[in-house]
Amino acid sequence: MTKEELKKRTKSFAIRVFKFLIEIEKNKAVDVISYQLFKSSSSVAANYRAVCRGKSDSDFLNKLKVVDEEADESLFWLEFIQELKIDCDQNELQKLIKEADELTSIFSAAIRTIKSKK
Repeated sequence: MTKEELKKRTKSFAIRVFKFLIEIEKNKAVDVISYQLFKSSSSVAANYRAVCRGKSDSDFLNKLKVVDEEADESLFWLEFIQELKIDCDQNELQKLIKEADELTSIFSAAIRTIKSKK
């Protein structure tokens, strides 16, 4: 997957999460979860763009670690929604969980590869 394809994929993930959250059950507790998920999912996309502009190998690696953490946090909140059985589009929730898991795996593998080359 190219850098540009991954930029599009992370942005698409953030957009899909945002659209999912517009339709989710509304109450004070769910609003807190929604806000956290929106922040982490949009951070994946925004911070991956920053990765692509890394100034050095160490800068690139540090920024990539942030993206990995945000992708994993997004996965956590999606799984949290699932386990709490919050009223939402279950089909889309499953797709988002899969995508968050795949993105986390991609970024974790990239970090391991970079570290092994040092």
